[in-house]
Amino acid sequence: MKREVLSEFLSTYILIFTGCSAIVCNSLYGNLGAIGISLVFGFSVAILIIAFGKISGAHMNPAVTIALTVSKNFDRKKVIPYISAQIFGAVAASFTTLLIFSETKKPLEKLAYLGATLPSGSAFQSFTIEIILTFILMIVIYLSAVDKKAHKHLAPFAIGFAVGVDALFGGAISGASMNPARSIGPAIISGKLDYLWLYIIAPTIGALIAAKVYEGLKTTNID
Repeated sequence: MKREVLSEFLSTYILIFTGCSAIVCNSLYGNLGAIGISLVFGFSVAILIIAFGKISGAHMNPAVTIALTVSKNFDRKKVIPYISAQIFGAVAASFTTLLIFSETKKPLEKLAYLGATLPSGSAFQSFTIEIILTFILMIVIYLSAVDKKAHKHLAPFAIGFAVGVDALFGGAISGASMNPARSIGPAIISGKLDYLWLYIIAPTIGALIAAKVYEGLKTTNID
């Protein structure tokens, strides 16, 4: 269990540090753009699943852990340790980002609030898109990494591409969180807590819907 919890902490730390630092860099230097940021998140997810997946499954996301538990694909006893590790990893990553970029002497607004996810329009719009984006991510996880007939060696790429595609078109609307930990980290360290509730509830709903839909899609060993 200790190895698995450490794996979740480290993988989530690296994901949030790389992704959110990319957002901060783009805010300061304009070097990445929407495509670049999406690629950083997508590539990071794929790489981390390859590296840490064999230890903990590399959930890196409380919504994923909850959905897998509800669908009976994950041990309930590990839920709290996993989610705690993910949140602590995200907070530690955001604190590291703050330390690195604090020497710019820029206000947090200029640092994109350390990559915090914020609605560009109404809360309803972002709430809805976060449900949809997370549903897409979670159903890809089920069908590429969980299902008995999945080509699991391709799962890291399928999941990474799903994150990248979601981020590419959803980022401009809601920030494309799809992950409560990803939003909690920068929100806590930057103090930008206004819409944090949205990014905790909506991704969880989207993942749970995917868990329910997967029940009707999953395959068995019987052809």
